[in-house]
Amino acid sequence: MQPENQNSKWVFLKEIHRTIISNELGLKPSQITAVATLLSEGATVPFIARYRKEITESLDEVAIATIRDRLTQLDEIDNRRESILKSLEQNGHLTQELKKKIIASETLAELEDIYLPFRPKRRTRATIAKEKGLEPLAEILLDQTGLTDLDQVATDYVDLEKEVDTIEMALMGARDIIAEKINEDQKARAELRRLFLTSGVFKSKVAAGMESAGTKFKDYFDWSEPAKTAPSHRILAMRRGEKNDILNLSVLPPEKDAIALLEKLFVKGDGPDSKQVALAVSDSYKRLLSRSMETEIRLSTKQRADNDAIAIFANNLRQLLMAAPLGAKRIMGIDPGYRTGCKVVCLDRQGKFLTHETIYPHTSPAKVEEARKILLKLVNQFRVEAIAVGNGTAGRETETFIKSIYFEKRIPVFMVNESGASIYSASYPAREEFPELDLTIRSAISIARRLMDPLSELVKIDPKSIGVGQYQHDVDQSALKASLDDVVISCVNSVGVDVNQASPQLLTYVSGLGPSLAKNIVAYRNENGAFPTRKTLKKIPRLGSKSFEQCAGFLKIKNGSNPLDASAVHPERYDLVNTMAADIGYRVSDLIGNKEKIKQIELDKHISKELGLPTLNDIISELAKPGRDPRETYEEFTFASDVVKIEDLKPGMRLPGLVTNVTAFGAFVDIGVHQDGLVHISQLSDRFIKDPNQLVKVQQKVNVTVIEVDIKRNRISLSMKSQIDSTLNQKSTQSNIKRKSPKNKVPLRRTSQKKPFNNPFADLLKRY
Repeated sequence: MQPENQNSKWVFLKEIHRTIISNELGLKPSQITAVATLLSEGATVPFIARYRKEITESLDEVAIATIRDRLTQLDEIDNRRESILKSLEQNGHLTQELKKKIIASETLAELEDIYLPFRPKRRTRATIAKEKGLEPLAEILLDQTGLTDLDQVATDYVDLEKEVDTIEMALMGARDIIAEKINEDQKARAELRRLFLTSGVFKSKVAAGMESAGTKFKDYFDWSEPAKTAPSHRILAMRRGEKNDILNLSVLPPEKDAIALLEKLFVKGDGPDSKQVALAVSDSYKRLLSRSMETEIRLSTKQRADNDAIAIFANNLRQLLMAAPLGAKRIMGIDPGYRTGCKVVCLDRQGKFLTHETIYPHTSPAKVEEARKILLKLVNQFRVEAIAVGNGTAGRETETFIKSIYFEKRIPVFMVNESGASIYSASYPAREEFPELDLTIRSAISIARRLMDPLSELVKIDPKSIGVGQYQHDVDQSALKASLDDVVISCVNSVGVDVNQASPQLLTYVSGLGPSLAKNIVAYRNENGAFPTRKTLKKIPRLGSKSFEQCAGFLKIKNGSNPLDASAVHPERYDLVNTMAADIGYRVSDLIGNKEKIKQIELDKHISKELGLPTLNDIISELAKPGRDPRETYEEFTFASDVVKIEDLKPGMRLPGLVTNVTAFGAFVDIGVHQDGLVHISQLSDRFIKDPNQLVKVQQKVNVTVIEVDIKRNRISLSMKSQIDSTLNQKSTQSNIKRKSPKNKVPLRRTSQKKPFNNPFADLLKRY
């Protein structure tokens, strides 16, 4: 955000920004101004949403982030506007009328259309024709006065010295000039752009000789669908197929409609001159406009697909990060394996590494007994309260082995999603914390810590490595990173951070901090011991007053001298809370968790110009439940004990499962066989579901029915419908299951296939 007083023109443009965003989001201009001002002062989105509610009139994080992103987009348009104005002025093209049009433009497309005729360009067919003196002829043709003897007029422009040898060459050059004028016409481009957006059609065909190499794209070998309604996953799939030279892809409206639109704008009659203009219209569209408009619609549909895919990824990541923690327990973590053995670690209640062992329960009876004795010893020695087993190779078999052991007291065993654990184990933070340990031991530690607190452990991994989302490598990577970073920041600050336990990676995402200050906090903590109060944070090198303001409310100190330090009450409101307590004759410590005493506080007495009910109600909530964790309580989950591998599956089986990923076309579910199954969107519910997120989320416990199993391709199709055809129970695992298309399912459209495409599951799995 640039300062408002930079110059009068900037103030004018910013006022436009406020109006645009206000109209788009249905918010007051004052709210836009408040957010813009706070952001320009260095406030973060979580801080504004939680601690500046009176200023923004209680806007949430989503609205604040949307305003921030839209302001950035509008600033980019402003920068381009300035660049265009400067170029026009330097080249002597800028007029007052042109300047007004440029300043009034609201989109990049409008700006570029205005600038197009003046943009420095390479020599074109039109510029060559102008060099040959054919521009006057082009103007005569465009006037369309109804010339009867076109040859006579064109003869005057035949010039052998200029290489205009014939009448046809003169007319061709004139048409080239007209074609370029049409291509640069602002109204023509605007209307054609609208046609492309409303009537453009994706058409993909398999490239010659690529049928075998591109089998995973076979759904798109002869495919057609409207661009305006094409879902993100299909757009990205087609673009990937094109990038891999498997598909030939186009996005165009019907050619006759486009040419008819242009003829309506430029062809005024049916005389010989108008026929020349009609030829120029056709040439302009086929050679110039169709290409530039197709590029635009490709970019716009790609951006829409990216936005949808990124939103799905971000939503999945939020659900994963906010998954229920088991909490402070003494955990045994196991990274399972067959030949190389299972790596076993023990952690204390703070997640501190204590010891490690390797067991081989899947090799021989002697090794099984040895493994049993080792686990019994470790459980007793370190008073283990829960066991976390990675869900990778040998995970189910290891779980079964552990559950066969008789412990003196019941110890719950949890299967933990280990996606990205191997990446973390090889990362710099892991090497820095455990330089002497093997990769697999670090991985077992990460698995155990994920059970204790998924958020604290998963922030150590690049979100793209966690394994949720769709087509993550095909979307705009900078936009993906920005969105995922927003999610991580939101989750970390929503939960809050114990400053005396948090890792540098977790502290990095706290409002107002970053990698440098996070390291300084840990260094100060290691040198001076635990922070006794939030005020002590001010002693950290380079943590100034602004950073303290932004981070203090999100950093919690448990069992400190001030009970408010363990809550989300900001230090700037401590005096207010002391006043509240004194007014009813208590100390602050007397109010903590005591709802009866808290009810005695008269909030109206504490309302001021700067402080209103939103913040006061937040304070009351914190006093009632200080440091409340917004995440759900952990619940045990167990896979079917008699199903541990894909060969155990049979159509018709009803099984418990965990949702591991949600995409635009359905949900992937772990049913404990080392291969997730797909519940296609048409099988998620008995009713029509447009968005899978309406019904399922990552880590949700569900019951599914096996529809089809393809052992050869390792594909599993599942259903969450309440009633599935009973004949499924009579089908073998290897059989081809033919089912009626669900009523709520629209068959995929193919240009050369009339039969409905009734079973997309395996192909969707393969494309994914």
